[in-house]
Amino acid sequence: MKTSRNPESIHTPVAPYVHQIEVTGPCKWLTLSGQLGMNQNGTVPENAIEQMKVALDNIKKNLEAADMEIKDLTKLVFYLVGEFNAVERRKVISDFLEDHLPCTTMIYVVALAAPAFKIEIDAWACKEL
Repeated sequence: MKTSRNPESIHTPVAPYVHQIEVTGPCKWLTLSGQLGMNQNGTVPENAIEQMKVALDNIKKNLEAADMEIKDLTKLVFYLVGEFNAVERRKVISDFLEDHLPCTTMIYVVALAAPAFKIEIDAWACKEL
């Protein structure tokens, strides 16, 4: 069983996320390596927002391969390089998650594995059995 919670003893979330998700009982966990904004054919869009869309789609494809869904995501960590339009960034994430709110962290970093990469996203998911 997954229980999302925002404790009253700390500040309210500053964006669409939840402070904690407690998992109890039998479940299947999926841990993903950082997903890049790289298409299956190896191409990487130059635009950072387009890379974000591809990276999120890669997460969705990983979830599907494990017989899981977006609603099973418990944590996302975004590593961003350079400028990301905040309004566009929030819309892309919101469109991807729809009404699901996992725990999230967003970090701006100097660089990723190669200069072309503007985003990498770590993801964890849990499906109740």
